[in-house]
Formats: sequence, C-alpha cells, structure tokens
Amino acid sequence: MTMPADRLTTLEIRAAEQEKTIEELSGQIAEQWKVIERIQRKLDALTDRFLALEEQSAPDVPVTKPPHW
Repeated sequence: MTMPADRLTTLEIRAAEQEKTIEELSGQIAEQWKVIERIQRKLDALTDRFLALEEQSAPDVPVTKPPHW
C-alpha cells in the first residue's frame, strides 16, 4: 500500500505534466490560428482579384426582355 505522501507526490507530478501539456497545446493552437488568418487573408485577396478579372473579361450584356415576351 502506498503512503499518502507518495500519492500526493504522484498527483502533483501528474498535475504539473498536464499543465505543461496544456500550455504546449495552447501554443500550438495560437500558431495554427496565425496560419489560418494568413491563409484567409490570401484567399480574400485572390477572391478579389478573381472577381476583378471576371468583371473585366465579361462582356456587357444588355438587359432585354426574352424573345417570348
């Protein structure tokens, strides 16, 4: 049977290890969020460029009534 001091020490070690793991995961999440934001900005810029090019290349079609009207 383990002594209460041993159990307390084991719990303290486990809590410290979990705290370290949580901090590491939090750091990784922060880095991934930066990557996601950077990718989102690039996607927005590419979308704007695509829409601008699409507007330039699309012929102006007059709005008229269909022939069956």
